[in-house]
Amino acid sequence: MATKKLLREEVSVPEAIVRVLEEAGIDMVFGMPGGNAMLIFDALYSHKATMRTVLVRHESFAGVMAQVYGRLTGKPGVAIGQGAFMLANALLGVLEAHAGSSPMLLLADLSDNAPFSHHAPYQAGTGEYGNWDAKRSFSGVTKLTMESREGAEAVQNTQLAIKHALSGECGPVALLYHSAALAAHVGPHTVPFLYPTRSYLPAPPPNPDPASLSDAARALREAQHPVIIAGGGVRADNARMELRGLSELIAAPVVTTASGKGAFPEDHALAGGVFGTFGFPAANALVSETDALLVVGSKLAPTDTARENPGLIDPSRQVIIQIEIEPRNAGWTFPCDHVVLGDALAALSQMSAALREEGPIPVGILNARKDRVQAARRKHGFFDGPEFRSDEVPMLPQRIIAEIRKAVADDAVITCDGGENRLFMTRFYQSKRPGTFLSPGSTGGMGYAIPAALAAKLIYPQRQCVAVCGDGGFSMTMSGLMTACEERIPIVTVVLNNSALGWVKHFQKERVIASEFSDMDMAEIARAIGCRGFRIEQPGELAGALAEALAGDVPAVLDVRTSLKIGFEDLLSPFVTTPLIGR
Repeated sequence: MATKKLLREEVSVPEAIVRVLEEAGIDMVFGMPGGNAMLIFDALYSHKATMRTVLVRHESFAGVMAQVYGRLTGKPGVAIGQGAFMLANALLGVLEAHAGSSPMLLLADLSDNAPFSHHAPYQAGTGEYGNWDAKRSFSGVTKLTMESREGAEAVQNTQLAIKHALSGECGPVALLYHSAALAAHVGPHTVPFLYPTRSYLPAPPPNPDPASLSDAARALREAQHPVIIAGGGVRADNARMELRGLSELIAAPVVTTASGKGAFPEDHALAGGVFGTFGFPAANALVSETDALLVVGSKLAPTDTARENPGLIDPSRQVIIQIEIEPRNAGWTFPCDHVVLGDALAALSQMSAALREEGPIPVGILNARKDRVQAARRKHGFFDGPEFRSDEVPMLPQRIIAEIRKAVADDAVITCDGGENRLFMTRFYQSKRPGTFLSPGSTGGMGYAIPAALAAKLIYPQRQCVAVCGDGGFSMTMSGLMTACEERIPIVTVVLNNSALGWVKHFQKERVIASEFSDMDMAEIARAIGCRGFRIEQPGELAGALAEALAGDVPAVLDVRTSLKIGFEDLLSPFVTTPLIGR
């Protein structure tokens, strides 16, 4: 069938850009107007029926919300704003998208005021004489940065950016528009010719090489105690059901990295939980004692593997099989016996098919593997313990998290922040449905939970969305509650309030400096903004407040007085033998 042109009439470049986004199936954008980016917002006005434009109070929210949109939908999330301030403020979400493989577009202007671009106009980022260099600056934190100086180039670059954000290992692409490009018009006779966006969308990834897949399946079948490590790539490739299918077929326990948490239901009989530096003892025991590891969608970073401790992962005594869509990630930190290059969904599905063709695994072997998982749980504990029922005041994190787990629906989306609160949630919150746990597991940045919950609620309006953060992260992002009220996004925020930067204070021990906060009533602040606010000081108050907040149709904040009794060192795996600095 012959391909028609993108446009039938002449339109402004911003109008054409918005049409490109619509053709890619994008139905929501996030940002703050400013500079020449206001021209794109002007074009969005004519598309309010098909594309929701969410005004944020700070560009950092646009970045995180776009990253979460890309992570949850598989379509590029779009953050729009003025170039200088997208660089200065929006990079938390960009860095998480870059390190965590989420498709994302940053649409920004160069604020150059053509034809005076070379005369250093106010805020200009063209990189010319006297200007700051936006392209070079964004290039260090994105998968690709594209600068457009002419009208047709701006439209085609938008299409190519969508293709690049979605191709191979997904990631963020920055689009920097020159003022001359945004002021131009394009039409059916514009050169270079403009064609529909579907022509630019990436084709499905190629199937894995049959020989390498067959060899990997054979090695997995011959293993005595295989274990599957699931990373964020399982989520990125939407391969959760295929992961579960393979696990159940061979009765292999599944452990996840921190960023892979949520890829496998943690109430499943074969779930081992999060492994590694802050992982479950049961998960680490399963990994350390295995003879074969199938690694799916993980780079196996030192933060996952207890700084590559050979007691946990050791290629000299374990067969390592890796499924990876990006060739440079395969065998990056550990040598692999078998590498399967390709999309995790296809590779896991085809590996299961190859194993079925070889005939069923004896029932005795399958039962022994299942028993091994249960034995590890009994020995080391698994989402249980007296701390989950403790009546201590201030409340222990385990008790708070247990109450959250009991209160929310199984399909509730839980978002986390940076800091010790993220460690607590990653360790103690039992995720029961795939894709319901979001954390900045690739960067660990504070200020993530509230904007992530806002985006999740916009994508899944019928599901409960709960942001869990510390008082430090809440302080950074409480302006998001204004957006929640204005845009009618009824999220629930639980603040683990210990009046400190917990990780920092625990690291400092007796030399405490710049890590303590005044005791502030976060619930009162929330009420002043227009939310419901609950200040929780006794364990018996939390369940009722959670139920009331979750049942409401307005945003709510629960300020929970939280103990400093437990810290990051209490969660460190014994496999970690050197001090950690981070948050």
